Amino acid sequence: MIGAAVAFVAGVICFQQQAELPALAWAGLFPFLLAAIPLRRVRLPVFFGLGFLWALLHAHWLLSGSLAPALEGKDLDLEGVVVSLPEQRGRRLRFLFEVQGLRYEGVEYPGPGLVRLSWYRDAPALRVGERWRLQARLRRPHGFMNPGGFDYEGWLFRQGIRATGYVRRAPLNGRLAESGPWFSLQRLRQGIRDRIARAVPDRPAAGILTALVIGDRSGIGRDQREILARTGASHLIAISGLHVGMIAGLAFFLFRWLWSRFYSLTLHAPAPQAAACLALAAALLYAALAGFALPARRALIMLAVVMGAVLLRRCQRPSRTLALALFLVVAADPLAVLSAGFWLSFAAVGVILFGVSGHLSGDGPWRKWGRVQWLVAIGLAPVLAARGMQVSLLGPLVNLVAVPLFGLFIVPLALLGALSSIFSGSLGALPLGLAAWLLDGVVGLLRLAADQPFAAWDGKGAGAWIWLVAIPGVLLLLAPAGTPGRWLGLAFLLPMMLARPPVPAPGEAWFSLLDVGQGLSAVVRTHGHTLVYDAGPRFSADFDAGSAVVAPFLKQAGVSHIDRLVLSNGDSDHAGGGRALASVVPVRELISGEPGEIGWAAALPCHDGMQWDWDGVRFRFLHPAVGERRRGNNASCVLLVENDAGRVLLPGDIEEEVERLLVRKVPDLLAADLVQVPHHGSRTSSTGGFLEAVSPRYALVSAGHGNRYGFPQPEVVRRWRAAGALVLQTAERGAIRFRLDPRAGISGPESYRMKAGRYWNAAGRAPVTYDDRIRRDSPIEPK
Repeated sequence: MIGAAVAFVAGVICFQQQAELPALAWAGLFPFLLAAIPLRRVRLPVFFGLGFLWALLHAHWLLSGSLAPALEGKDLDLEGVVVSLPEQRGRRLRFLFEVQGLRYEGVEYPGPGLVRLSWYRDAPALRVGERWRLQARLRRPHGFMNPGGFDYEGWLFRQGIRATGYVRRAPLNGRLAESGPWFSLQRLRQGIRDRIARAVPDRPAAGILTALVIGDRSGIGRDQREILARTGASHLIAISGLHVGMIAGLAFFLFRWLWSRFYSLTLHAPAPQAAACLALAAALLYAALAGFALPARRALIMLAVVMGAVLLRRCQRPSRTLALALFLVVAADPLAVLSAGFWLSFAAVGVILFGVSGHLSGDGPWRKWGRVQWLVAIGLAPVLAARGMQVSLLGPLVNLVAVPLFGLFIVPLALLGALSSIFSGSLGALPLGLAAWLLDGVVGLLRLAADQPFAAWDGKGAGAWIWLVAIPGVLLLLAPAGTPGRWLGLAFLLPMMLARPPVPAPGEAWFSLLDVGQGLSAVVRTHGHTLVYDAGPRFSADFDAGSAVVAPFLKQAGVSHIDRLVLSNGDSDHAGGGRALASVVPVRELISGEPGEIGWAAALPCHDGMQWDWDGVRFRFLHPAVGERRRGNNASCVLLVENDAGRVLLPGDIEEEVERLLVRKVPDLLAADLVQVPHHGSRTSSTGGFLEAVSPRYALVSAGHGNRYGFPQPEVVRRWRAAGALVLQTAERGAIRFRLDPRAGISGPESYRMKAGRYWNAAGRAPVTYDDRIRRDSPIEPK
């Protein structure tokens, strides 16, 4: 069984790595593979093939209801049901909407199914389960694609969301019907969320309390998430294996004790079997409160396998139980293998099962608990680092105290208060307030721990072979006491801990134009220095490109600080992410074309003639002139980066006036191999004389997918192509990277969307058609 389960999961994993969606015709092999299961000699390849084809069928089913490209950006009349708890963020209300009818210009079209909508300004009070008619603009899933960044398209795909969009102001918008009986559970969850907000208003831990009860983590702030990650406590706020298991465990021991006290009950059913049923029911209720989110469903399946063995009175090896749970979880959801939570859950259970053998006998309860934390910390370190997550060095100590507090006090009090509040708000306020008080204290202690410089380790830069070496090391360290060479496992972990990402050689420059949507951010790295040119836009109070795109890119590259941050001008699409970026990655020097517009830090003005040399790479500003104070686009710092391999020109948002000025003043300095197209490809820039002076091999456009301005303008693209340049757009290619090596010349371009994209990103690789662009009156829709 174990081999078959592992082979099936391996087949699913193999499919999820595909860059393009294989043809559905391959599914015709499915019945032949099923028929071959009894053949022992080929059982493992058969189960591998079954896993691959099962994932193929699942992917085709998910993608079958995608929005037609011709309907993107059009005013569509939708009818459907609100199926999620609405999230209020400032002036924006966000919710999931199940489209049951779609019309455009009076013609009915197939609906995309589940869509994610935002309602800006004057949104009504929505209740889950209500049926609405709305006018909205939709587009197929599209997100930023950058090294180290969040795969928004993949996340939407895993959630079953087929399109995103926003509600338009229109007379037809209106509620058609109240929520029906099918949404009673969701209405209960929304009511509990509202009552928690009233019971613990303005408490720092209110968002965490809501997450613990109903699985809604929208109220947890960015700083709290960072604290939890650095201290290894993120799992404490996710209703997954830990919480479902704790609730089931408490219920099992309580019901078994109660059942065994009544002789008449034991005549009908043994206490362990009865307790298993009731514990499973308690876990089911808790998962229902969480809205049957994916982690909760995964935990339920794992728990059902364990409790099923108790009910059937079968004593089988834990490894077989774990393998069966693994098979069932992946068969139920082939996309589960893409989730970090999936790997962490099964790895934690596997590590505990493997590591407790020969370790815990004869120890006291606290000593046993401490060793379990040690086992989990060591065992999960390679998994966390391989997923690009922080490895908390304080995790074992934090969890030693935090897990019992959550399991024995905070979660039970929160559930008691939430359920009591259904009958009486004042009755539920006391346990909810007590749980919030405990949470505030725990979060305060976690904050102190997270502030320590040694709190977490970022395992960036290790290649796949290093993780393969680390796994035997973990197994050796977790082996039973007395195993020969057990402590040699530390030697196997050293490559993982000492690995560092590659850096440019002396004289070499690495240039990256990041995918930040409708904005700009570029990174230039030399052997020992890093320059960031612009930090991208700020989309909302809690989302900006600086912290969501630029900082993760720098962290995965092993960059600990920014030597110079250049904010070319003060506009939000260039400087909006600067403050958040500087709060995550230290900045040693800040330069701007509009230093007076940078309100969060003192900035030096850029000016022509300012130049320096880093590791054999030369940097020089060409504009503005010394003492000149321009405003807006034409204040942009124009930066030339040069080494013996070639030149990169970064003109920011300059327009025709400054382009002509530069052609007159420094025509010889404008020639470049790579150029960032000025002002995102606007008609106000890219004049003929400027193009002739630059004469680049590559013209790089940083602009948002389907942006409301229509950038880059088609005529501008034609101009650059006529000048002999290959035009590359971040909206189509994600981050675009080049290496300027004096020995090998210029290598690239490397498109991150092409390199790292999977089959669910395929729609994003299709060129944007100008006729289907969202028009100027559509707001920017951030992640």
